[in-house]
Amino acid sequence: MRADRKLFMVKQTGFTLLEMAFVLVLIGLVLGAMVTVGKDVQRNAEYHKIANKFVFEWKKGYDEYFQRAGVVLGDSQIAPTYMVNGKEAVIGGGSDGRGGTFSTIAGLPENYSNTGLKICHGQGYPKNSVGVDDRNLANQDLRDLMRQIGIRMPPGRAESMEDRYVYTDSNGNATELQVCFQWNPPSTISGAGNVMVLRGLTPDLARYLDQLVDGKADALEGRFRQQDDRLNSEEPSSQQPGREWSANNTYAMNDAAYQTADGQGSGRDEDRIVLLTAQWVMDQ
Repeated sequence: MRADRKLFMVKQTGFTLLEMAFVLVLIGLVLGAMVTVGKDVQRNAEYHKIANKFVFEWKKGYDEYFQRAGVVLGDSQIAPTYMVNGKEAVIGGGSDGRGGTFSTIAGLPENYSNTGLKICHGQGYPKNSVGVDDRNLANQDLRDLMRQIGIRMPPGRAESMEDRYVYTDSNGNATELQVCFQWNPPSTISGAGNVMVLRGLTPDLARYLDQLVDGKADALEGRFRQQDDRLNSEEPSSQQPGREWSANNTYAMNDAAYQTADGQGSGRDEDRIVLLTAQWVMDQ
């Protein structure tokens, strides 16, 4: 009896093939979940770095320029207009010979011409290829203006490319984010006044930055909005409760349907994610 009992006990200590298969499947599910969570954590960490080490540092640099120069970025210190790139603006078509302008009409933005040009460091993306409604480039250069006033710029992509930042979209494709500044006329849907222009945002990154700036992701309301040069007089946007950011991370870069479609997108896992342009209204 003892020998039989010992043999019975030995037999019970093993695992069946079904039990082993169940354990392996369970381990695979756990590892898969860990990989998915790991990717999300890594992406959120990268978004956090973009916000704190790049975007907010450029906001700080813009404010510091105003403190040191006494005018907004690219404005005339002799005859300030309070518009980004105001030094290239013209009122009455004349100059006082000292870098400013003169006229007998009121110095209101509506009476100026050659306004709203975008101060960047190089063209970057082709016009209207990252969203729509891009402005023309100003003659003044963003990097030169910052260096002339002695402002330390964020590291960015590399030396002489401080206005760029390279990150990967959710499909693993390299993407470049670019910073510019411009002035928007009154009643512009994406915000009136001086704004920071951010080109090359995936929809997820745009919503993340909007959440940090405004407290909620809304492409139409708050100080961080999706770029749109139209005026409220052309669209009853003031009557709308808000608007979601166009597209999502399932849309391919060249999928024109993302601007109006409500579907799930047509991009494949290897496609470059569609990119957007946002505008952040500055304090000065």
